[in-house]
Amino acid sequence: MITLALPKGRLLTETVRILEPVGIGFGSEMERSRVLVHESVDRSVRVLLLRARDVSTFVEYGGADAGVVGKDLLMEDAPSVYEPLDLGFGHCRLVVAEPEDSRGELMKKGFVRIATKYPNITERYFSSLGMQVEIIKLYGSIELAPIVDMADGIVDLVSTGNTLRANRLVEVETIAASTARLIFNRSALKTKHEEVSRFICKVRSAVTRKDS
Repeated sequence: MITLALPKGRLLTETVRILEPVGIGFGSEMERSRVLVHESVDRSVRVLLLRARDVSTFVEYGGADAGVVGKDLLMEDAPSVYEPLDLGFGHCRLVVAEPEDSRGELMKKGFVRIATKYPNITERYFSSLGMQVEIIKLYGSIELAPIVDMADGIVDLVSTGNTLRANRLVEVETIAASTARLIFNRSALKTKHEEVSRFICKVRSAVTRKDS
């Protein structure tokens, strides 16, 4: 049995949707359940339902053999995991945004204060541009920081950009694109080689079917 760590929310829904056509089904109650451990109908996969931020940690340290996580979190946390497959859903962009009345001034400054929940990516990005950055780490309501003059701008993950526009922020730079990725524990690749290979083939088939 493969133990698969999945994040609650949209990525869980998308993962379940692509796995069902290749014979890995979980029943309709899983997404609504408060139970955190589930088995697939064919008992080939055990699912752990986690916060998105914890998925790669469970996989890296052996709590799960595999997981589904956004590329943004892999870039931020840099876990020691094997990443064999882009699942092709969960499309987002990691962007720098500033208040709309800043008129593009943010990226012209030598020193900026940025609010974000991605401090490592933010530090690397601004350092690569030769800019000094002070990072304010927040876990939510990041868009508020420029509004109350806590920060010059933000680095955050966006999909449609509606939340930015609603808070009078505009994108000024795209740092990276992000999609959901399948990751594996490196030890599981050896100790469960056959099961892992079979699972990767099924998931790859599911992704191909979805895209065709």
